[in-house]
Amino acid sequence: MAYHKIIFVAQTGTCREAMAAGIFGEFALQQPLEIVSRGLVVQFPEPMNQKAEAVLISNGINMEGFVSQQLTEEDLTEDALVITMEQQQKERILEQYENAIPENIQVLTEYVGDELEIIDPYGGALPAYGLCYETLRKSIKKLVKQLNEGEESR
Repeated sequence: MAYHKIIFVAQTGTCREAMAAGIFGEFALQQPLEIVSRGLVVQFPEPMNQKAEAVLISNGINMEGFVSQQLTEEDLTEDALVITMEQQQKERILEQYENAIPENIQVLTEYVGDELEIIDPYGGALPAYGLCYETLRKSIKKLVKQLNEGEESR
């Protein structure tokens, strides 16, 4: 299955998933993909977490105008790969969304063969966000490689 959309999902839509979308956008893909981020609990649209945004900006990634959005049934199409930050989020999507296709919902680190989940830096000091960025970047680099190799093998 060739994916046309990648949806990064975590809790509120303002931190790890937004950072992941920003980082992913920095890599070259052989197949153009729509990249979005969604939260599982978004009461109203919010800007990105300030510390997360500061870390992205310091790494040359501008997410100006970003606002969080709720994951919806409409997001979960056959050609959408949904990447969560934690196993618990994957399970929640599979439980709560009728359109969820189990093989299209993946935990980022598990999908790329990394051992630990992406730790939520929320509420931590700036270095926690920097560490989150580094971990995300490492896993996303592997994800891009996997997706590109998948395209080549067709």
